[in-house]
Amino acid sequence: MPTLPSRSAGETTKLLSKNIKTHLSKFKLPYSTSLFPSNLKNAFSKTPTTTASAAPAAAVKTIQIEEDNPSQNSNCNKSKKAIAAAKLINTKPWAAPLESRLSTALTPLSQTAFFQTLRRIKTPSNAFRFFNWAQSSGFTHNHHSYFIMLQILGRARHLNPARNFLFSIPKKSNNTVPLTDKFFNSLIRSYGDAGLYQESLKIFQVMKSMAVSPSTVTFNSLFSILLKRGRMGMVYELYNEMLKTYGAKPDSYTFNVLIRGLCMNSSVDEAFRMFKEMEKFDCKPDLITYNTVVDGLCRTGKVSIARNVVKGLLKKCEDLRPNVVTYTTLIRGYCGKREIEEALDVFREMIGGGITPNEITCNTLVQGLCESRKFDMIKEVLRECGETVVPDTCTFNTMMNAHCNSGNLEEALIFFEKMKEMNVKRDSATYSVIIRALCEKGNFEKAEELLDELFGEEILLRGDNCTPIIAAYNPIFNYLCTNGKTEKAERVFRQLMKRGTHDPIAFETLIFGQCNEGNFQDAHKLLILMLRRDFLPSVKIYESLIDGLLKKKEANLAHDTLEKMLRSKYIPRASKFHGVLMELVEKEYAKESADLMGLMLEKEIRPNVNLSTDVVRVLFKNCMNDKAFEILTSLYGNSYVVNMEELVSFLCGEGKFLEAGEVLVFGLKNDQIVDLGLFDRVVTSLCKGGMALEGFRVYYELLEKDARHPLGCVEDLRNALVDQGKLTEADFVAKRMTSNFVAV
Repeated sequence: MPTLPSRSAGETTKLLSKNIKTHLSKFKLPYSTSLFPSNLKNAFSKTPTTTASAAPAAAVKTIQIEEDNPSQNSNCNKSKKAIAAAKLINTKPWAAPLESRLSTALTPLSQTAFFQTLRRIKTPSNAFRFFNWAQSSGFTHNHHSYFIMLQILGRARHLNPARNFLFSIPKKSNNTVPLTDKFFNSLIRSYGDAGLYQESLKIFQVMKSMAVSPSTVTFNSLFSILLKRGRMGMVYELYNEMLKTYGAKPDSYTFNVLIRGLCMNSSVDEAFRMFKEMEKFDCKPDLITYNTVVDGLCRTGKVSIARNVVKGLLKKCEDLRPNVVTYTTLIRGYCGKREIEEALDVFREMIGGGITPNEITCNTLVQGLCESRKFDMIKEVLRECGETVVPDTCTFNTMMNAHCNSGNLEEALIFFEKMKEMNVKRDSATYSVIIRALCEKGNFEKAEELLDELFGEEILLRGDNCTPIIAAYNPIFNYLCTNGKTEKAERVFRQLMKRGTHDPIAFETLIFGQCNEGNFQDAHKLLILMLRRDFLPSVKIYESLIDGLLKKKEANLAHDTLEKMLRSKYIPRASKFHGVLMELVEKEYAKESADLMGLMLEKEIRPNVNLSTDVVRVLFKNCMNDKAFEILTSLYGNSYVVNMEELVSFLCGEGKFLEAGEVLVFGLKNDQIVDLGLFDRVVTSLCKGGMALEGFRVYYELLEKDARHPLGCVEDLRNALVDQGKLTEADFVAKRMTSNFVAV
């Protein structure tokens, strides 16, 4: 193919415009048939005309049709009732008035009306309420209605309700609807679609435990789910279980799933083994099988072998002929290896074989040419694709991306504007390419303008096949977050998350941005989202957030952040522990203070005396005595102490003399020196409070430690013991009094 002179973006877009106009001109009609049923669209070869005399005749004919088709009329009425009922359910809160109106509108409830209404309800929770209401209104559910309800819950990702509903079917139906593999297969797929393959396996195990035999469909679903996660070992185990335990026979779909999964996981040799094993089960490879093998070979770089497979298919299989998917896969394989001439040979071979290229073929080849910097050949390829292929969003995005990567932002912007002129839809990739390039050139104002347009038109939320890549937006996020516009960046970021795309760098950029702007609660929410997606925040993220939350007096959030930092395998500095603990104590969060103190001791973070004393004080103040003594025991067990005199004085001030006595005894047993005046105060107060025996215990423990120190409260103690009938203890005290008197 001769090399053509280089074309500018303007010349290329003229060709694109011409192709679109040519394509659209074939569909021009003097009137619209877009609303006609498919069987009536060809009924008018010319513009229809209506005469006055024709109208009455048409009316008579319509009446005759209605008379001849009473069942059609009945179904029409049921549809109208279903539409009206669904509208009520979708717009009114579920309550008694709504149920009353439904009873009026739908009674008696037919099967047709039930299913038509159920499918029109927008939220799964309301669909489930309607399902239960129908049963309570006398409607008898069958196997199909239970299955449809299960599907609705599963597809809406209401997975726990779906599971509970599945296991409630026998009871709800009075055992008239048995659980078959069909029900379990639906829930297995729902969990798999949500990325919860382990839950799919649990349902599979429950299914077997309930003596419901898995079918080939069950195993096919599990193979597909596990291969997407790269769980090759589990797949082999299941395959053996399928054959040896349950005797389920693999079908063509089984092998297609296995071969594709093995190829996707770079196990092409194993895929070929499966390919050969098909004959053993009388499964003939179909075109999907061959295309899967070709795709697997191309993905592993074995494009020449893949092409030989296609040539072999042409020679030995008259019934199976390569299609546009086969050739496009080969073209993509060669383009991926930058063997553009071979890709063009396959392209011409395809056209020569009478196979018309589609948009994917065109875009694959255009991308290969762009990556090979052969922009001058794009025009020729577009011409060879013919008028059936209209350059689409992907075509423009590919060329814009190539120009941006080559530093030709101006050329890319020409294509960007041309898309609007030619009514080609711009998607998230369109904007990300241009926004990133503008940021690289330092034109942040224009990039921000396009970001506003992207957000305002909710382009990121469109349900198209384009999956946004957050990393492409990181430069504009960084600009916004360093210029006090983190809120704007986060709005776009959350739209991206709704599409299921995530990026750790974007998370950190936004968290720092919120911290710099003093929005630490918002930063903490982003941290939670980041961790839920199994991303590991940096130490700096954690420390910045903890410091900011402490400044804002957000003790609980700071504590939560510290715990998350530990779960991320980081060890915070001692100052972070102390700062969080001080704030918890100040807010008198007793349980949290105790938990953090326990964590510090576990991690061998040394607490200071005052902080330790404050934690125990807060616990006693909140009547968490057991926890207070647990912390005291842990502190002294690790060779730390508290200010015992301060703690006992606090307890006496709070009227907690029993606790004060127990603390004094604890101190004595741990060789803690305490002023004797506190002993006098505590023992005297216990005696006055009718707790002479507890006062005696304190006195006895003191004697055990140092018998030479008399107390001024001894006589009061003896009298209180006598009054309470504790004569043995009273005699003991009296003897000590005599002994002390003699000593004096």
